Amino acid sequence: MKDYGLVSIITASYNSSCFIAKTIESILSQTYQHWELLITDDASTDNSVSVIEKYAQKDSRIKIFKMEKNKGAGVCRNNSIKEAQGRFIAFCDSDDYWEPEKLEKQLSFMVQNQFELTYTSYNVINEQGEKIGRIKCKKRISYKSLLQDNGIGCLTAIYDTLKLGKCYMPAMRKRQDWCLWLFIIKKTKYAYGLPEYLAIYRKRKGSVSFNKIEMLKYNYRVYREFEGYGDFISFFLLFTYFLPYYFYKRVKDKILFHF
Repeated sequence: MKDYGLVSIITASYNSSCFIAKTIESILSQTYQHWELLITDDASTDNSVSVIEKYAQKDSRIKIFKMEKNKGAGVCRNNSIKEAQGRFIAFCDSDDYWEPEKLEKQLSFMVQNQFELTYTSYNVINEQGEKIGRIKCKKRISYKSLLQDNGIGCLTAIYDTLKLGKCYMPAMRKRQDWCLWLFIIKKTKYAYGLPEYLAIYRKRKGSVSFNKIEMLKYNYRVYREFEGYGDFISFFLLFTYFLPYYFYKRVKDKILFHF
């Protein structure tokens, strides 16, 4: 197998003791084995840390960092990115997991085409592990289309530090991954999708995708605070640009799932 270089897998962990073993096992099962797994635990109150430490003791590629206070996924991911040694930065949160060929296929797609930022399609499950949907990615995303919809699932994204350097997320509690893609895509012009279902996203209660009011609030903050648009333009983008496409996409994804 061709060695594309070290991949630093960035994982934010918070109270995921029921799921984190599945996440780590999916990384261990990758057909592409030149990776390091950097898990930053966000002051979990369950036994997430002990589960992670058992794996770290068995495999030196797995490293755990612990936050003293809960600061949110963005801060945890940034901490792991800071410690990363790899050429490629990939993301997989502590309740999600990957198909075995995810890294191998995506890195080949990325390197052969000289893409700086890539992503894939993914399946969606609930907390019980039941499949409830699937998200087919676009083949290419521009800044304009990304501004309308965060079409890059964080658990599928990989960027190339050789071309971009290390890129970090803002410290905001939600939607920080979307802000990172917007930042990168301003440099690259496009991000590119591999339309294979190579990751599994676990939809949990309390997530932004579950709480629609929270979603709207944080989407507005992305437009207003991170992208720097004024109040009027931010509301305009939210209600005439984001929401219509959001409802269209939900209907389309449901139809695709059932067929």
